[in-house]
Amino acid sequence: MIKRIVTTCVLSLCLVGHALGAEDDVINSINEGMEFYQSGEYGEATSSLNYAVQLIQQKKGDALAGLLPEPLDGWTAGEVESQAAGAAMFGGGITAEREYSKGNSRVDIKIITDSPMLQAVMMMFSNPIFATADGGKMERIGRQKAIVKYTPADNSGELQMVVSNRFLVTVEGSDISRDEMLDYAKAIDLKKMANLP
Repeated sequence: MIKRIVTTCVLSLCLVGHALGAEDDVINSINEGMEFYQSGEYGEATSSLNYAVQLIQQKKGDALAGLLPEPLDGWTAGEVESQAAGAAMFGGGITAEREYSKGNSRVDIKIITDSPMLQAVMMMFSNPIFATADGGKMERIGRQKAIVKYTPADNSGELQMVVSNRFLVTVEGSDISRDEMLDYAKAIDLKKMANLP
């Protein structure tokens, strides 16, 4: 168990892809965990290594937050929210989210990664019957496949994309036009997302 946590920490640290200095909290926590492990203090080792994992997830969350677009013309945007949830919360994963508004119109963009939820969504994308079962339509946003649902009767809709089999992007809108919802989806830098470590 401890070896698996150490391996997870080291691999995650590599995935972050930054040259981290000796004073970096992640490195300090991993070194501390290894020291505890070598001295037989397994509880403390686990705590230190779990803390390192949490810090790495926060860094990944910050990277996701940087991908959320600026508000389109005439719109305003709320603060970006990012969090790393444990497996007990929402199936785990790292999320970044931002809400946009214009009068009564609302758009919410959420990016999720490292979540078991992705498997279920990818199954929908691989089987068009599932994707369109509840009124969704397969479309492309640039080169990216998306499932788009829009209800003209109440001017609301939802769009989902899976990027690089690692990121789930959801755009939800209320009191908006279909074009506005698609414009927000197009404003997300999907190429930069795909290249994230």
